[in-house]
Amino acid sequence: MNILVTGATGFVGRGVVAELTKRGHTVLAASREGQDVGAARGLKMDVGDLGSVQRGIGSVPDLGAVVHLVGIITEKGVQTFARVHVEATRNVLSSTPRRARYLHMSALGADPASQSGYSRSKGEAESLVRASGLDFTIFRPSLIFGPGDDFFGRVLKQLVSLPPVVPQIGDGKFPFRPVSLSDVATAFAQALDVPSSVGQTYALTGPQEYTFRELLDLELKALGKRKPILPVPIALMNVAVPLMNLLPNPPITRDQYVMLKAGNTAPPEPARTVFGLPMLHLEDLLPQIVGKKG
Repeated sequence: MNILVTGATGFVGRGVVAELTKRGHTVLAASREGQDVGAARGLKMDVGDLGSVQRGIGSVPDLGAVVHLVGIITEKGVQTFARVHVEATRNVLSSTPRRARYLHMSALGADPASQSGYSRSKGEAESLVRASGLDFTIFRPSLIFGPGDDFFGRVLKQLVSLPPVVPQIGDGKFPFRPVSLSDVATAFAQALDVPSSVGQTYALTGPQEYTFRELLDLELKALGKRKPILPVPIALMNVAVPLMNLLPNPPITRDQYVMLKAGNTAPPEPARTVFGLPMLHLEDLLPQIVGKKG
């Protein structure tokens, strides 16, 4: 099958492209730079530009599926949640042939009524997908882990490495159920072979739930560090986070703070059964992710 993948050069994009090409599909790796991704030929396309999207998608003969992965975690300049998550999705949807399958990367917690700009824009994009008339499948992953990830490999690593004590927000009981990149890539690829997944929305979560405190402990252990963990009261964080956001590169944005307090978890079923996911464990890959093994 000829498949176009947006956001193909990103962390998730590379994993999905690799899984699709491994299964014998012909993949076009769409990105603003247009670079090749593994065995997939690069295709220069700016999802924020409707004309660019129309030309890119229109250039693929016998297009069988579009996998839309483009997304941002923080806003910067013109790259806002509304532009990247909502407008770009509208551009891709309107340019996708009716005959093609459409697979959409959303996020756990997506909700048009969310207080988080990220989650709100993801929810608005989902509404566009459902109204598109395409044969769609929506995936809502939790935190995605794997070599090269941003959260465990950079954000959490810096949080437990840089300060003399590790700050813990509140009581640290916010729940998370991280999912491996391998599970996410498998779900996207398998959906093309599972007709019953058309019109469905699936949470993508891992086999085990952790509190934020447990994630801090796991990160410290993987790095071979021993440090005290200092709880920071929510009332203090409510004052500190807005002040941090006056900095050019705040350690945590207001939006990330809202999402963190909400947690990020859901049961792994039915995605585990429907797509036969391997359900890899965070502990098995964390040393490699933080650079202590492999």
